[in-house]
Amino acid sequence: MTVNENTARAVVAEIRDAIVRGDFVPNQRLVEADLSEQFGASRAAVRSALVELANEGLVERVQNRGARVRAVSLAEAVEISEVRMAVEGLCAAKAAEHVTREQAKQLKAIGRAMRTAVSHGDVLGYSRLNQELHRLVREVSGQRTAQDVLERLRAQSVRHQFRLAMHPGRPSRSLPEHLAIIDAICAHDAAGAEEAARAHLRSVIAALREVDQSSVRTLP
Repeated sequence: MTVNENTARAVVAEIRDAIVRGDFVPNQRLVEADLSEQFGASRAAVRSALVELANEGLVERVQNRGARVRAVSLAEAVEISEVRMAVEGLCAAKAAEHVTREQAKQLKAIGRAMRTAVSHGDVLGYSRLNQELHRLVREVSGQRTAQDVLERLRAQSVRHQFRLAMHPGRPSRSLPEHLAIIDAICAHDAAGAEEAARAHLRSVIAALREVDQSSVRTLP
């Protein structure tokens, strides 16, 4: 890999992370000159990064107007969750087959921390633990292709995920779903882990629609 390729890859990661964090919001223009200055990279590296992120579905290029952060509709967020249902179910099943004693301890520790976050009303802490749990399940599964797919899908729907995390009562509703995934994986119950993961994503889809309807009702 050449230095230029390393640089381009680093810029892709930096812009992707900024989009995932919400530093760049949907439909925000991504000006090459500004990004070049912000990330200390050449215009060519930034341009290459925007092409790569467009291929990932995070950025869209508009003729004669440059690039902008792609907005994901509710319908697309639901579709993404439906794909996640299948792939995360696979990862949970594989994780149940491969989980080690030490990994089971890590999963159970996350579960205990999630319980504490919910009891203390720590919504942001719960959201971070949620992401940590899903990341660990993917890691334990050993399914690298599935990991890559899920990372891309997560990045595309990050704004909807944030709205969902902030929805009143959502952590309390999702906690038992996450604990069921943890329990099945630690019990080496592949079928149970897959069904628990699918049940969680079905709940996510229902909640996405609920949050969207709630937003419509609160419009002036």
